[in-house]
Amino acid sequence: MKTNTIIFLMLLFISSGFSQSNRSTLNKGVDKYDEKKYTEAEVDFRKVVESSPKNFEANFNLGNSYYKQEKYDDAIKSYQSAFENAKDNENRAKIFHNVGNSLLKSNKIEQSVEAYKNALKFNPNDQDTKYNLSYALEMLKNKDKDKNKQDKNDQNKKDQDKQDQKQQNQDQQNKDENKQDQQKNPQDQESKQDNTKQPQQQKEQKISKDEAQRILDALKNNEKDLQKQLRKVKGQVKKTDKDW
Repeated sequence: MKTNTIIFLMLLFISSGFSQSNRSTLNKGVDKYDEKKYTEAEVDFRKVVESSPKNFEANFNLGNSYYKQEKYDDAIKSYQSAFENAKDNENRAKIFHNVGNSLLKSNKIEQSVEAYKNALKFNPNDQDTKYNLSYALEMLKNKDKDKNKQDKNDQNKKDQDKQDQKQQNQDQQNKDENKQDQQKNPQDQESKQDNTKQPQQQKEQKISKDEAQRILDALKNNEKDLQKQLRKVKGQVKKTDKDW
């Protein structure tokens, strides 16, 4: 009987000492957090969580220290652990409020809106949460506008690219057809070139005929003159040379 009593007292003493150690470490972490020494505060809060995983304050404060270091995914995990051990709706509302902030910082706007709505379910009169919810909804609205604008610009660019490609294909097709026509009918090309020379050749040929006619007329006139000269010669006595 006495032995059992001694063991119980020893366990009670050890348990009390362990809790006091966690409380001391937790308080040190809070002091460092207030001094904006978030990395050092994280170390203290994590020590308490490792030794007492269901400690609400340790998990909640650890989430806050992660948030200040912009470790938003780690912060959300710690807040979730804190939520599992929350004892009242006020603390549950605080957890969802901080989760919403972490999601908003991570540019997960739709999810942050849902987190703020959940926070208001536990505390409908929280003005900070209402303000953050309105801010997130405005961001979501602008995001949708930007997305629609970007989608429209992308579609216009696609349409323009299609039109440019279509024009390039048409130009290439016309070029190929012209090349094929030249390969199939080379005589037509030569004929076209010859046709450009025909007027000049006809002109040259006409000039040659006129010139030939003038030459022919001149020959006829010369022949008449020659006949006249021959007739004169026939009427004369030709003197012969002496034969001695």
